Amino acid sequence: MLAFGAASCLLSAWITSRLKVVDPNERRLLIFIRMIGFLPYIAIEVVKSNIDVAKRIWQKDMPISPTIMTVPASQKTALGLVIHANSITMTPGTLSIDVGADEIEVHALARETLDPLLNGEMDRRVRKLEGK
Repeated sequence: MLAFGAASCLLSAWITSRLKVVDPNERRLLIFIRMIGFLPYIAIEVVKSNIDVAKRIWQKDMPISPTIMTVPASQKTALGLVIHANSITMTPGTLSIDVGADEIEVHALARETLDPLLNGEMDRRVRKLEGK
């Protein structure tokens, strides 16, 4: 079933690109294909965040200190910014509040959960999706 879903998405993306409905500068089909390499990374981040949030709920000694910070975003396209912001929101314990041209405002369950975002790894991987 998943293979048919993936094939359907690829076929739809190909047809859309042939109809020239999509801005050719966005190269969405290439981003979609590169997304296959991004999925394992984001899946691992979601699992790690799930474990962290579960520990914070069940263990009284783990601090919960809600924090709002601005995370740099170096994406050049609106699609890249959306992918980055949605990737942040998908990981439990973090939520994208506002997206600017070169930054994303993030609410986190605890300050230390923002460290992986501040080191720029997710930003770099999403920028790689754009191919720039």
